[in-house]
Formats: sequence, structure tokens, C-alpha cells
Amino acid sequence: MKDLTVNHTAMPCCTTSLPDVMPGTIKNIASSAIGKRALATFYLFFLVVLGLSGCAVPLQTNPSVVYDFGPASVSSVEAPGLRMPPLAMAAVQAPAALDSTAVLYRLTYVDARQLRPYSQARWSMAPAQLVEQRVRARLGQERAVLNPGEGATRVLQIELDEFSQVFEAPAQSAGLLRLRATLLQLTPAGASLVAQRNVLVQRPAPSADAPGGVRALTAATDAAADELVQWLAQLR
Repeated sequence: MKDLTVNHTAMPCCTTSLPDVMPGTIKNIASSAIGKRALATFYLFFLVVLGLSGCAVPLQTNPSVVYDFGPASVSSVEAPGLRMPPLAMAAVQAPAALDSTAVLYRLTYVDARQLRPYSQARWSMAPAQLVEQRVRARLGQERAVLNPGEGATRVLQIELDEFSQVFEAPAQSAGLLRLRATLLQLTPAGASLVAQRNVLVQRPAPSADAPGGVRALTAATDAAADELVQWLAQLR
């Protein structure tokens, strides 16, 4: 059998030898019960000193890279739509699969039904919150955007169904966003449906990795926000 004895002299760290503290003295002390306890205390103290001296190796961690959509573009053209009536926007809803900060992708050439998270990339907030923030900013260029209950007679509700990087092949992917928008009219008798629209946007990813997926999903969100602006402008 192979000799499994650990060669302590080969350790790259903590190889400081015990100081010469008169071997004969240690032998005499260890001969009694009190001496054994004293020797154990000495070794414990020695190990603590080694740890405090920095010989212990720190744990290596790989923190995730945090992404958001970046600053929204601001139109340089004066928007006459600011004269449009204000609109209330409810919080964007999403399924449990999107209720996290994970950057998700699908390998359709393996199993399109499986959502997978990147291990070292995450969003700064849940996708529903990022989408809501972006849509609010885009709508705000056209009209006042309020929260429900702040006086607007129309309320926009959005349900985010899909928000992932979809790989058709190992080197080919796109950011896919799918949502459903519902516009409600508030009356003293309650809320009534004005219109509903399904939005599906796909944008190519510039690279087959998390940064590429983030760029593609950002572009898809901006395109979806533009589509919602145009749709709402027709529903006067």
C-alpha cells in the first residue's frame, strides 16, 4: 500500500517551526498532569499566533457581476404627448420563475423548457422591477405617469411572462421578452377593460454569454416600451 503519511515539511504555509524552549524543560513539565495541560495550552497559543500572523489562507470568492439596463435614452424632440391625460401604472407582475435577480437563459437545442441561471451574473433587481422602471421612464416622455390611486382614471397593468436569453445554438442567442399589457378605465362603478395587448420582442445577443444576454434583453425591453407607447397613443 502507498504510504499515506502527511509530509508536514512540504506545507507551503504555516511551516514555522516551534521555538527552542529548552526540550529538557518541556519533558520535565509534561511528566505531570499539570505539565500536560500547560503544554496543551502552549500549543494552542502557538497556533493562534500563527493564525493572527496571516499564515492562514483566506477564502477565495468569485462575486457575481451585477447588471441593470443602464441609463435610459432621452428624446431630444419635444413630446407633444405630454398634453395627454395622466396614466397610472401598476407594479409589473411576473411568475415565480422570474421572481429573483438571476440572469436566466435557455438552451433550446438541449431542452427549451428548462430555465438556467448564470452562476456569476445577476440583475440589480428582479426583472419585473427593471421592466417597470424602464417602461415608466419611456411613458414619462409622453405623459405624466402616476401610481394607482393618485387620481388617474386609466390604469396600465403589465404581466411579464418571459425574460431570458435563448440559445438556438452554442454560439447563437437572443434576448426574449414576452408580456401582456392591460388598460383599465376606472369609473365610480368599478374598473372596465379598455384594451389588452400581447407584446413579444426578440433581439440578437452580441455574444454568447451573460453580457451578451444582458445587452439583448435591454434592447428588447426598450423596444417593448416603445411599442406600448405607440399602442397607448391610439387608445385616447
